Amino acid sequence: MTRRVLGRRTERSKAPVFCPELPTQSERTAATRGALLDAARELFALDGYAATSLDAVVARAAVTKGALYHHFSGKPQIFRAVFDREQQRLARTVAEAYTRRRDPWDGFNAGCRAFLEASLDPQVQRITMLDAPGVLGFATLREAESSSMRLLEEGLRAAMASGRLARRPVEPLAVMLFGALCEAALSIARAENQRAAHRKTVAELQRLLDALAAAP
Repeated sequence: MTRRVLGRRTERSKAPVFCPELPTQSERTAATRGALLDAARELFALDGYAATSLDAVVARAAVTKGALYHHFSGKPQIFRAVFDREQQRLARTVAEAYTRRRDPWDGFNAGCRAFLEASLDPQVQRITMLDAPGVLGFATLREAESSSMRLLEEGLRAAMASGRLARRPVEPLAVMLFGALCEAALSIARAENQRAAHRKTVAELQRLLDALAAAP
């Protein structure tokens, strides 16, 4: 607080009032979209796509139905957005496992195992493996998984560049490995004893990758 002396009178200036900055329109929009996606993810993971209503989503997100339709045209579109976020999370998990290893081929192996481990999560299973094929359809599903395919291709190229893996066409090899990993994850999700199925699958995966590395 400042003080000014004027003759015999003393005036105290008012202390400045600090007001918190209000969120911008873009921040409010992003927050609403995030709340909708969080709510939809919780409901899709717990109850499944078919049993989840848009009314339940907006109630969980504490927004209006109009706010939902501002961001998404319907339930299939919000499911696609939720699926895309799950793919991003899985990609980060795989990338983190990869970067913890100095050798590219060891990192590739670790990334594959991390994908199968992450796929043990019942909520991930429900969204990405059990509901996604029926909701999105084959073509849309493959488009949504394209970033995961690119990650696989990059890992193979790095392993070939390091000399740990013999050079060969990357794209068909990536397609076959990606298909094997996705089918393995789905098989584990449907197994009665998922942990036992996971252990057996990881063991066979390692044999497959070891054989691939040994091939000329």
